[in-house]
Amino acid sequence: MEQPTGKPLQSLAGLWNISFGFFGIQIGFALQNANMSRVFQSLGSSIDDLPALWVAAPLTGLLVQPIIGHMSDRTWLGRFGRRRPYFLAGALLATIALVAMPQAGGLLYAALLLWMLDASLNVSMEPFRAFVGDMLRKDQHTAGYAVQTAFIGAGAVVGSIFPYVLDHFGVSNMAAGGGVPDTVRYSFWAGGAALLAAVLWTVLSTREYSPDEQAAFGVHEDDTDEARTTGSLAARGFGGAFAWIAAGAVVAFIVRQWNLEKEVYLLAGLLAAYGLATIAAILLARGGRETSMLASIVGDFSGMPPVMKRLALVQFFSWSALFIMWINTTPVVAQNFFGSADPASAAYQDGGNWVGVLFAVYNGVASIAALALLPFLSRRIGKARTHMVCLLAGAAGYASFFVFRDAQMLLVSEVGVGVAWASILAMPYSILASSLPQQKLGIYMGLFNVFVVVPQLLVATVMGSIMKHFFPGEPIWTMAFAAGTLVVAAVAMMGVRVPGESA
Repeated sequence: MEQPTGKPLQSLAGLWNISFGFFGIQIGFALQNANMSRVFQSLGSSIDDLPALWVAAPLTGLLVQPIIGHMSDRTWLGRFGRRRPYFLAGALLATIALVAMPQAGGLLYAALLLWMLDASLNVSMEPFRAFVGDMLRKDQHTAGYAVQTAFIGAGAVVGSIFPYVLDHFGVSNMAAGGGVPDTVRYSFWAGGAALLAAVLWTVLSTREYSPDEQAAFGVHEDDTDEARTTGSLAARGFGGAFAWIAAGAVVAFIVRQWNLEKEVYLLAGLLAAYGLATIAAILLARGGRETSMLASIVGDFSGMPPVMKRLALVQFFSWSALFIMWINTTPVVAQNFFGSADPASAAYQDGGNWVGVLFAVYNGVASIAALALLPFLSRRIGKARTHMVCLLAGAAGYASFFVFRDAQMLLVSEVGVGVAWASILAMPYSILASSLPQQKLGIYMGLFNVFVVVPQLLVATVMGSIMKHFFPGEPIWTMAFAAGTLVVAAVAMMGVRVPGESA
């Protein structure tokens, strides 16, 4: 019997080519994260409506990522490869959305374009996580995700700081009669071009290993594993599914009884929808539909490896904090540090530009920390403790918004946020990389990102109700929630056991 051979060792140039597309994808995400609240408010949205308008982004990620992961695991288009067709298709659609976004004539049009943009970015992004596992040996996984994180940070710096730089070169930062200013408009157009160019670089400079080559490396398509997954699903009862549906009904009742924001009904609908999807998946599995996408996704979700389940809890709280930051930093900085909550004022727009600088700083810190700090700490205290320390650094960064009074001092705050961001992007994936079955990297990476998306949905639906009822007109308190959730994430990390590391 022929013995499997190892994958070739990738050079630095190879690591660069594999992940360079993420540089462009993150430019798109950075422009979205730093500017969409500003775009919405410039088009007439009130601060209370921002979470509802942002719901589109995480909802598309929740639906798209597991589906794309499942499909890309099963795709092979010859010389076009397995993951690269998804990179390119998503990049083309995201570029169209970025070009059209600044021309949005109203809130509904802008919200629909945000939906399209986020869905397209997710189509490109999700396979990139699996692409590292496809292309690299296990002893290069940490290096691969570190390089990917560095490109994420670099792309986010470029995307975040663009409006600020254009303003300093004399581009108008105010739109006559309201609307989206030219600094944001030109940034979106340039970002679309950069996104497409970076993804094309990876598509054209890399060649994916064919199924035969993967088999030679010891990676096989395992039909028996798929059968075990659906077989386990077929043996399940419907009690759990009905519990999810009941949970959705309870949430809907609470929303109506307490007169909460109507967006919270989305949470109720998602809980009930997962229960219904589980019922359908069980019926498909019992009917022998082993190749059903729904049965496979639900079965893989319920059969996640233990370390993945524990890291999922950490991700849940980590990304809750991040989404709170992305939605609220612009109104917090504009109101508390630039003295204006009016989107039509010059002070507010100056605050929006400064948020772009702050986001560029935390992403720049993340890019450096991914290549220098994280490997250094991991070698000395282990991956799990490294992630705990970095999450606590991020919590301190958010908490410092209550300490500083000068907008310039917020640069210090962003150092802590940047360290946490680097770790969130790299350490969980580094911990998972060696424990996930190679032939199912796409679907498991997609399912892991459910725990990135669900907290964003909760923040977008629940945070608005909390702020409106308890802290009306005081967005600064969102930073206290962000700090608290990162502390909870750090505590949850204590339950994660990494093979080879002491408890």
